[in-house]
Amino acid sequence: MSAPAGSLATGRFRGWAFPRTPLARVARVRAAIYAIVILDVLFLVTDPIDHGDVPAALYRELPVRALLHLPQPSPAYGWVLLFVIVVSAAVAASGRLPRLAGWVCAVAMLDWVSNGMSYGKVDHDHFALVVALFVLPTVGRAEWFEGRRTEAAGWALRMIQLAVVATYFLSAIAKIREGGWLWGSSATLIWALSRRGDVQPAQWLSTQPALTYAMQWTVFVAELLSPIMLWLRGRALLAAVGFWIVFHACTYVLLTIHFLPTAICLLAFLPLERIGRRGAPGSTPGAGGVEPGEPASAGQRSRRRVGARLRIQS
Repeated sequence: MSAPAGSLATGRFRGWAFPRTPLARVARVRAAIYAIVILDVLFLVTDPIDHGDVPAALYRELPVRALLHLPQPSPAYGWVLLFVIVVSAAVAASGRLPRLAGWVCAVAMLDWVSNGMSYGKVDHDHFALVVALFVLPTVGRAEWFEGRRTEAAGWALRMIQLAVVATYFLSAIAKIREGGWLWGSSATLIWALSRRGDVQPAQWLSTQPALTYAMQWTVFVAELLSPIMLWLRGRALLAAVGFWIVFHACTYVLLTIHFLPTAICLLAFLPLERIGRRGAPGSTPGAGGVEPGEPASAGQRSRRRVGARLRIQS
């Protein structure tokens, strides 16, 4: 008797939302993300420290700050918050106290980022990073060369992937709302290059409207199609991740807009556990030379059967 359609759909959704993923991948993604957090608060988003001296009339708290009753920052508050973020991120990156340090870092970073964006425009480049900080502590301990796979690891990485895709897709939706479906034919890039493009390639590009239109349409279509990344595999997925990395590199070179918090979260799409796997302590693959949970090839299954017969005969 075949399984009910509802059960099959539930099973497929669970397999997609909670894929059994190596803990080693989480450990490496976690280390990279917490390192970016420290870099971010020390060198990139440093506004919360200065906001302590800004007149209260300029403070327009984001809804999330009102919901969580986060206070208007003072100079002392900003410095204490910075200390808490740096210490908790360093502890969590080391793999110690991953839940406690991770939760503290997540809440403190949400406070920091929402503070920085309560005095003007709201940037969307930190969305995936904040989501990552809240889901990574749910995994618990994860070692760099741990081959064990868990659904908790898969769920955390899937949520980061969803946040990355949402950043790109909702950016396209915002373009449609503000500029319509023909946003790709607008002068947005030329305007940005005239304001922020100080390097020679940017100045030259600002005189090439046809090329800027092509670039805008390419990015616009890629943003609309970004949800496909959640189902891509192998080289197709690597190509998609590579496209966005090149895109962010170009925006930094041409416009000094780095999007580093989003770019680092692209690591959640990559099989980082394969780096340094051979010969590493604790990285011994499962019987037959495959990772636990991966299907064995026909040759590997044959070798297993031969080995079993030899053990029986002996």
